Amino acid sequence: MDRLMSMRVFQKVIDEGGFAAAARALDMSPAVVTRLVADLEEHLGTRLLHRTTRRLSLSEAGERYLSRVRAILQDIDEADVMVSSLTHELAGVLRILAPPVLATHVLAPLLSGFCQRYPKIGLDIEVESFKQPSIEDYDITLMATDAAFDGDVIARNIISTEVILVASPAYLQRRGTPQVPADLARHDFLRMKTPGAPTRVLHLFQTARPELQVDLELEPLIWANHPDTLLRAAIDGAGVTATTVGLVASQLASGTLVRVLSPWITGQLTVYAALPSRQFLPQRTRVFLEYLSEQTRLLVSSALQTYGGDH
Repeated sequence: MDRLMSMRVFQKVIDEGGFAAAARALDMSPAVVTRLVADLEEHLGTRLLHRTTRRLSLSEAGERYLSRVRAILQDIDEADVMVSSLTHELAGVLRILAPPVLATHVLAPLLSGFCQRYPKIGLDIEVESFKQPSIEDYDITLMATDAAFDGDVIARNIISTEVILVASPAYLQRRGTPQVPADLARHDFLRMKTPGAPTRVLHLFQTARPELQVDLELEPLIWANHPDTLLRAAIDGAGVTATTVGLVASQLASGTLVRVLSPWITGQLTVYAALPSRQFLPQRTRVFLEYLSEQTRLLVSSALQTYGGDH
């Protein structure tokens, strides 16, 4: 028995003055209304209503029970209204978890603009490296992957970008610009350490022409497990490195870094926003996701226009 539904039906029978009227008001059949009230009486072990062919009246127990039912249902309705207002109000605190590289290059550039647009939404940001993030503990968890996403996790695709090769203008002026993949053998290469991946073999391919693929054996000048270290070194002219368009969109747009060997890429990466639940998604979470997607895509689009490539 759904006790809450039975309580609402019982109250409606009294307010409407009968079972038939209550059934019409609730869009139920009279038989269902009668059964729910009877189930409630059976559960309580007492008669709540005196029924005759002409009139319906409350028993003593029914009168006392009705007063409590009204208070309980009013409290429940007020609680629903309160939570609903919090869910739809553009205010409150949004808790975000992000790994360092996404916090620096995806999240941080958008914070000022978001806070100006939504000044009543506070952002509580936790930056840490993780293998198994505590998605249920945060409103949004940012993560990036080059593989298919776990179907058991509720996530929104923020943007998918290609992993491209970049270098600083100063480095290219000093060492020349590679024209074909084999030219990389004569350049200083800055390599990301990836668990399980070969350190010295670089796989290049073209998305528009999948038959074009090449594996190069390169001895890295620098290899590190921290993307920002390699990115900073590349900006300072240390060599050529591989990174996603999404992470270096601002540097490409400003000319701090230049893409080389377009349209060759080394892979593809997707940034996801993982969510704790599809149900009761607060409006502040919705607007942040929309802003994040919108601004990230605009930034990448600007970078693509700068060097004329495809992400």
